[in-house]
Amino acid sequence: MAWIYLFIAGILEIAWAIGLKKSQGFTQLWPSVFTVSAMIVSFALLAQAMKSLPVGTAYAVWTGIGTVGAATLGILFFGEPRDAARLLCIGLIVAGILGLKILS
Repeated sequence: MAWIYLFIAGILEIAWAIGLKKSQGFTQLWPSVFTVSAMIVSFALLAQAMKSLPVGTAYAVWTGIGTVGAATLGILFFGEPRDAARLLCIGLIVAGILGLKILS
């Protein structure tokens, strides 16, 4: 169950990262409410996952999911660069997440 909590927490990290962009520095009410709500639930689920997963693994996977997701959505929806080096680095993060999952 801890891995499920961690995965959902990572998805919510992506949501709040995108929400930060949409809230325009917390100047837009509903995107700000969404962002803060996603942050709270994401942190709560991360805390639940850390009850049984090693802190280093849980935190690295949580941030990795958030990083890969936010970078991918940035490329798809915000016109961020999609050069080969950037995609390679995102791929390395995915490999690290999978490695931690396999070894834990």
